[in-house]
Amino acid sequence: MQIDVLLDVKPTIGEGPVWDVQEQRLYWIDVEGCRVFRCTADGRELRAWDLPEAIGSLALRREGGAVVALASGFHFLDFNTGDTQLIVNPEPDKPHTRLNDGKVDARGRFIVGSMDTREGGADGALFRLDPDLSVHQLDAGFAISNGPCWSPDGSTFYFSDTFSGEIWAYDYDLETGNIANRRTFTKAGITPGIATDGSTVDAEGFLWNAQVFAGKLCRYAPDGSLDRVIEMPVKKVTSVSFGGPELDILYVTSMTKPPMPHLPGDGVLRGSLFAIHGLGVKGLPEPRFGG
Repeated sequence: MQIDVLLDVKPTIGEGPVWDVQEQRLYWIDVEGCRVFRCTADGRELRAWDLPEAIGSLALRREGGAVVALASGFHFLDFNTGDTQLIVNPEPDKPHTRLNDGKVDARGRFIVGSMDTREGGADGALFRLDPDLSVHQLDAGFAISNGPCWSPDGSTFYFSDTFSGEIWAYDYDLETGNIANRRTFTKAGITPGIATDGSTVDAEGFLWNAQVFAGKLCRYAPDGSLDRVIEMPVKKVTSVSFGGPELDILYVTSMTKPPMPHLPGDGVLRGSLFAIHGLGVKGLPEPRFGG
């Protein structure tokens, strides 16, 4: 196994890596820096787009461009012009929440959680944006929604509230996009106070989670047991995604934002985008949004 720094653009909060299997490009975001980045598998051809407000996540569209979860709601992003177009704001009556982490299911629906920007409340919710651009609330009562992803067959949906210390599993109905039967998948963490951030599922059905402030990537078996731990060169790792021509490179984002006073800081590598080679496992292609 080898951990390399792919790029160091010093995002405030690097997040949401997405590998595009069609164009063989990696996308990731800077949440508070309000930017989308793109590069090749080996870090060349860097491109960036500025956004009008904070971004929580990005999904590529089948028709081209992207759908982005911004502070004021779901928007389309045109990569040619850089323009954004509002689709819908699912929480117009909640000024202290914004959309956060999200991914697309196998049928082209964009599942995104919101977060309470006060980080002390629990006003966040979980939403589904369908290809017909209708929006539906699936669950509620979260402080910082994070880590949505699915088992390889799409029947299990994983999700977490960052400071809960748990990752949950739901039954997922691929026909309707509805969820049911929330239960604890795993009590994440090696030490108390671990915060679960972005997740992905590999081709073997194991879930990878970035544990922010601990500097660890944890791989969990389908039964929730801890399978592997990777110690990263920085503590504030935020999300993970497999990519590259063979889908065997694990890309890891991190942040430069100063941590809370009682948490450790990072050195010169803070905010780096990392590429991990030689893990012996592969990921799955990320579906595109159908709308």
